[in-house]
This record gives sequence, structure tokens and C-alpha cells, in this order.
Amino acid sequence: MNLIPWLLNLMVEAGAEWVMWLMIGLSIISVAVMLERAWFYWSLRDDIGKLAQELRKLLREEDLEGAQRRLEASPSAEAAVVVAGLMEADRGPKAAEEAMKGAAALQRMKLERRLIYLATLGNNAPFIGLFGTVIGIVAAFHVLSAGAETGVEAASAAASAAAPVAVMEKLAEALVATAVGIGVAIPAVFTYNYFQRTAKKIVANTEALSRVLLSHLVAEYDEETGAEAE
Repeated sequence: MNLIPWLLNLMVEAGAEWVMWLMIGLSIISVAVMLERAWFYWSLRDDIGKLAQELRKLLREEDLEGAQRRLEASPSAEAAVVVAGLMEADRGPKAAEEAMKGAAALQRMKLERRLIYLATLGNNAPFIGLFGTVIGIVAAFHVLSAGAETGVEAASAAASAAAPVAVMEKLAEALVATAVGIGVAIPAVFTYNYFQRTAKKIVANTEALSRVLLSHLVAEYDEETGAEAE
């Protein structure tokens, strides 16, 4: 079997339409991911600055239970991490720090969930569209070569006139595939970058809020060890 003619016939018969349907399907999935991630980040919203002030005040009053209740009432990922540290506060600052590191890793996984799909689609959608473009161009050249053979065989004038129209249709189909690929990639890349920036901001806020608890625990631990030394 001659491979090149077989692949040529396969590409011409299949056309580029299936590539565009594939892109539409991938874009629908990407929109679903965008909406789900947008809702997820929206549900984590809280005033972290105010939360840090209230946490600092409760810790200075030695009200660890009140601090835990306040943090558990917050929907934010930052509060969930510090709660893990509070639950280990009686074992010292080192244990609390390790607990918060583990909780932060889990929260980071939740924040970055499904974002890899948007990154992959944003990077590869133009190439998928380009593949459809190549198929369309191959089909156009195939129609053009068929028209040339018809001309050599002295076909009718109507058939000869129809060949350029068919070529233009195939070229238009090829350009549409490229446009669809770019149109799918741009929103995916934009939302991926936005969500990544949001996740990094939450991680930074988590670190800041964790330090509020650790500073209190370290100071308390130093006071206890100093009293024991005396």
C-alpha cells in the first residue's frame, strides 16, 4: 500500500470539519472549567486583613477557642490552613508550623485543580486549528489538481469554472479552522493566567496569616522556656 496517496484520500474525504467540531467540544469543556473555577474562588472570598486583626486580638487575649471559632466561620482557604495550626498549638510552634504546611499543600492542590486543562488547551488549540488548516489546504490542492486533469481531458466549461470555486471553499474552510483554534486558545490562556494569579495571592495571604499564629506561639513558647530556666 502506498502510504501518501492513502493519507491524501483520508484527509480529503474527512475534511477539516471534524477538527472544528473537536474544537467546539473542547471549548465547551473549557467554559465549564472556567465557570466552576470562578465559582470556587468566589466562594473563598473574605476580608483577610480584618481576619488577621481579629485573630491577633484573640491570640493576645489567649482565647484560642475563640480564634478557632472565628477561623472556622471564614470560608477562605487561608483560615482553613491556620485552623490546622491551631489544632496543634498545644504541641508547640514547630508542630503547628508543620500542620499548616501540610494544610497549605492541600489547599494549593484545590486551588490549582483543573487549571492544567486550561493551560493545555491554551497551548495546543492553535496547533489543532493549524492541523485543520493543513487538511483544508491539502483538500484545496487536491481539487485544483483534479481540475487541471479535467482541463487536460477537455472537460466542459462549467466543470472547469467550478474548480476555482471549490478551491476557494476549501481555503476558506482552512482559515476558519485556524480562527477557531485561536478563538478557543485566547480565553483559555487569559483565564488560566487570572486564576493562577488569584491562587498565588491566596497562598501569599495564607503565609501572612500563618505567621500571625506562629509569632504568638513562638513568643508564648519563649516565655514558658524562660520561666522554666529561671
